[in-house]
Amino acid sequence: MNWITNYVRPKINSLFSRREVPENLWTKCPECGQMLFHRELADNLNVCNSCDHHMAITPRERFNALFDGGVFSEVKVPEPVTDPLHFRDQKRYPDRLKAAQKSTGEREAMLVAEGEIGRTPIVAAAQDFAFMAGSMGMYVGNAIIAAAERAVKLKRPLVLFSAAGGARMQEGILSLMQMPRTTVAVEMLKEAGLPYIVVLTHPTTGGVTASYAMLGDVQIAEPNALICFAGPRVIEQTIREKLPEGFQRAEYLLDHGMLDRVTHRKKLREELITITRLLMGKTPAVAGDLPAPKPEPAPAEQAATEAAKK
Repeated sequence: MNWITNYVRPKINSLFSRREVPENLWTKCPECGQMLFHRELADNLNVCNSCDHHMAITPRERFNALFDGGVFSEVKVPEPVTDPLHFRDQKRYPDRLKAAQKSTGEREAMLVAEGEIGRTPIVAAAQDFAFMAGSMGMYVGNAIIAAAERAVKLKRPLVLFSAAGGARMQEGILSLMQMPRTTVAVEMLKEAGLPYIVVLTHPTTGGVTASYAMLGDVQIAEPNALICFAGPRVIEQTIREKLPEGFQRAEYLLDHGMLDRVTHRKKLREELITITRLLMGKTPAVAGDLPAPKPEPAPAEQAATEAAKK
């Protein structure tokens, strides 16, 4: 055996021909540890193929899967005063906002859009947990009010996807005031006789749970979502007792009458279509009920049409 030919040369060649592999091609499931290819994970709506664990999904990705053909238009949200308290901890509040905007590519923690699901017009709002833990600040309050006003104006149901760590501490009492503001917005929908459907995703906690997230006409949750005001660790430390298995998870809340349904993310669109059409008094949706494409005119017909126009 020639040691230089069989070992040294291949080793040197491998070092010089090695290619850098992007780190974002694979995602590790936090539940089962399975490595998931990013395209397969995206096609599966960020649900683990191995254990069915529901991972975080951005509002835009959610809306692309929710609306017919992924087509929707954003609803303008009024901009609040930036840094009203001039808050500073380890960083200035505006610096934290800029960092969150850069990492997520979004203006704030909630996106409002309008479009059709199963040819049923709706207004939808979704929180982004990646943006400062989806915390409820003045912008989120403005977004919910804008969504409710748009739904009332167009006479459409409002579907809201919640995901938040609670109120935004950098806005202090102004953040807490969003609880009654959003409650009034929900009341606007009820007075107009329009459905308000809430989909609680992991996690929904704090003042968000204590206000608009639990005021829906229909309460749906994704599997194993944490839904609470105070977290289980805080409760255990306070009462000094072990909590039941699965406490404050979606399935536990369903068993105790706080939710109407726990629905898999891949089945959520069809369920929302059925519920919205039922509450709006429409006939059931027909599978494949889309307008047929217009047939292209024959060359002779097209020439005759153009000649007639001239």
